[in-house]
Amino acid sequence: MLVNSQEKYAELDKVIAANKGQGGAVMRTLQAAQDIFGHVPMDVQIKIAEGLDSTLAEVYGVATFYSQFALEPAGEYRIGVCLGTACYVKGSKDVLEKVCQVLDTQVGKTSKDGLFTIKDTRCLGACGLAPVMMINDDVYGRLVPDDIPGILDKYRH
Repeated sequence: MLVNSQEKYAELDKVIAANKGQGGAVMRTLQAAQDIFGHVPMDVQIKIAEGLDSTLAEVYGVATFYSQFALEPAGEYRIGVCLGTACYVKGSKDVLEKVCQVLDTQVGKTSKDGLFTIKDTRCLGACGLAPVMMINDDVYGRLVPDDIPGILDKYRH
């Protein structure tokens, strides 16, 4: 496991050198960078673009098009609130708004304490429990906005 930034950037340099001139180099290099850093911040995207003789626009375009890439570090707990049809009609939008309010952050962002990353998701396969939220592998169903503070408190250290 890579411990410090110098080791991570050295590993990225190796990946860039191996992929340079190859078809699909941007995608493969971004995937490796995500594995190395846990996300692909702007300085990493710039390094990839320069190293592959690509444009930052191309690298950023790939990084933002595919949901597998994160542009900022993810929290220890990943919250997914389902906005699929069954959940939406039963109030999941209000649940999501409450999560954002309690954590004082937005969808797609990580809370200031670094613990929680919020995502809006599509069907989680638990329509009978609508509206549904997952925190990592824990499923919470039949939610109302007032349930959210107590649930989130369980995950705070």
